[in-house]
Amino acid sequence: SLHSVFTVLFMYFTSISTAQTTDCLHLREQCINDANGCKSVWNVVEDVCNISVLGNRCKAEDAIGCNRIIQVLADEYPEFKNCVCTTDDLCSITTLLGKQCSFDKDNISTETKLQWSLSALSKQAYTANRTCLDVNKECVEDEVCNKQLSLYLKVCSVNKKCNMGECQAAIRFFYQNMPFEVAQMMTFCDCIQPDESCHRARELLHGKPCAVTAVPPPSCLNIIHVCEENELCRKKYTTFRSKCWRHVTKKCYDDEACLETLIKGDMPCSANADCKAAYISNWGTMLRVECTCQNLLPTEQPLCKLFHHMLHSKSCFS
Repeated sequence: SLHSVFTVLFMYFTSISTAQTTDCLHLREQCINDANGCKSVWNVVEDVCNISVLGNRCKAEDAIGCNRIIQVLADEYPEFKNCVCTTDDLCSITTLLGKQCSFDKDNISTETKLQWSLSALSKQAYTANRTCLDVNKECVEDEVCNKQLSLYLKVCSVNKKCNMGECQAAIRFFYQNMPFEVAQMMTFCDCIQPDESCHRARELLHGKPCAVTAVPPPSCLNIIHVCEENELCRKKYTTFRSKCWRHVTKKCYDDEACLETLIKGDMPCSANADCKAAYISNWGTMLRVECTCQNLLPTEQPLCKLFHHMLHSKSCFS
């Protein structure tokens, strides 16, 4: 029961509270290697917290149950206050080993990149015009790719209620830790003829509908303005504009009145490797959410259409 979990935990942690350390990872190691059954208790705690392994161990899925255990622990034993996260942006809730959040997250990325280096796919050079069905099949047949794809699809599955934020985080982790060649292969795949299997594969690889479809669809003006309020999104958008739409950035920067005067033909896109990398980096952010210019005032249309063209036009890469 939960009560006995607390009792054993508190007995164990009382016995180590005199240790001259506030290193949470060290405390956890001591617990896991303890002969008095602490390891099995720790396993129960991890089960209750159901800690996500998808690129962010700072996020527990059962926030209430997990918080209850951790908060009691931290209240009873003040030395553990250094092991919980209350202000770190990486932590959406108070979690185990919270102080180690950013370290842990980097660790997972490094681990994942190391796994990708062993993948046969990472040795392939990118070739354009691949069908999404072929790309999906190759990924499923590759052990490393299939494992990462499964983790991402588990979060973005259409079989459960979609959480757009969680799905976007999963997509960011999926695409940003794989080799650039593989990421290009997946993001730029397409379906040439009306092939239902191919379209289904493309939707899976491109995070549809969960990560990109909002109801009702937001205006493209709204997407840009909300993005600029978010630090992660703003950085990605600034990089994307400077790498892909340098002419726009150079001529107008953030001046919307100036931007309105631009027409599509006046907007050369660089489409080089840096631009492609910046575009892929937008995946898993609100910049990939499908947006519209319908129901806007006529005066807002030119700027909205410009933003839509920058975010969703394939002319840059075709």
